[in-house]
Amino acid sequence: MRTRKISALTMTAVALGLALTACNSDDSDGVSSSTSSASSSSSATSTPGSDTGKEKPSGTRPSGTPAKSDKKCTDQIDYTGDPRSNAEINSIGEETGTCPPVQKSEKPTGTPKDPDKKCTDQIDYAGDPRPNAEINSIGEETGTCPPVEKK
Repeated sequence: MRTRKISALTMTAVALGLALTACNSDDSDGVSSSTSSASSSSSATSTPGSDTGKEKPSGTRPSGTPAKSDKKCTDQIDYTGDPRSNAEINSIGEETGTCPPVQKSEKPTGTPKDPDKKCTDQIDYAGDPRPNAEINSIGEETGTCPPVEKK
């Protein structure tokens, strides 16, 4: 039974290496590095007692927008309402090459919107760099007026 697990893990690692190689449009240097990382990951996963339940499933593509090398993810996508810090979002983009999808926080931040008023009539947004239309549309879409952003 153990031999079947090891061979299945090895085949999965090889398939991952081939998938990564197929996506690489660079010269042959990328092929050898993908293959070597696949073989090293297969030896790591075949170690007795290793916990393979925490690893990402092989063959999955990171979701999100591809990160542009000259721009931070937070400059490409509006992460308003995402509970993660900008530094965390940008580091994920740098590490994976893909900007992570926006995560909405469980609890809405801001003030509940009065259905008879615009957010800009309900809260003083003096000093907030966003246009009133953007602030009010966030309130209409979420039912919550966003917190005031400082310059």
